[in-house]
Amino acid sequence: MIEFIDVSKSYGSHPAVRDISLTIEEGARVAILGPSGCGKTTLLRLLAGFIAPDAGRLLIGGKSVAENGRILVAPESRNIGMVFQDLALWPHLTVRGNLEFGLRARKVPGREREKRIREVLELIHLTSRMDARPGELSGGQQQRVALARALVLRPRILLMDEPLSSLDRDLSRLILNEILALHKELQFTLIYVTHDVAEAIAIGSRIIEMKKGEVVKDIPSSSLKLPKKQGVS
Repeated sequence: MIEFIDVSKSYGSHPAVRDISLTIEEGARVAILGPSGCGKTTLLRLLAGFIAPDAGRLLIGGKSVAENGRILVAPESRNIGMVFQDLALWPHLTVRGNLEFGLRARKVPGREREKRIREVLELIHLTSRMDARPGELSGGQQQRVALARALVLRPRILLMDEPLSSLDRDLSRLILNEILALHKELQFTLIYVTHDVAEAIAIGSRIIEMKKGEVVKDIPSSSLKLPKKQGVS
């Protein structure tokens, strides 16, 4: 599904990603783990098409989408959904409006828009809050809306960038379980960025650990030890 081939990216004189080569299979659950500034978010931004690699090549589904400073396939044509750390919900739009925005941009017909919105809100158990605005929702509900907004576009790849960092551990555990259930049902490829080891083990069947722009570990989650007092049940 996804291939990074000798990919590098710098911001000015600062190398954010160095000679990364990775293959991620279709339908996989991958957690990218590491401290702030290690290159995790840059990897997602490269994959989403927001930035181009300075060197190297990136393929999705066997097709080259970016290489050597050029974006060959625009973000909106990659069929990728993204959930940001700050959620980035439109505060003036209702839940329905937030979900409908991307569908309208893709010119999905009205009846199909309504069908998709209802289906995804049923999956996340928020049908009753369809007409609420983000400011009227709890933190966990806002997180679900951000997830639903990505999923309503039916992406084949879902990118999540530290999405639970503002939630307490009990609520994070609940949302993680819901993400896993949605992945099992919808079978998208999930790439989840976090600095939290327990979160990485809970969400990923495979963990890619990064430091200073490089991959230092690429292992099954079962091989990674959980730090003491950080269990996720």
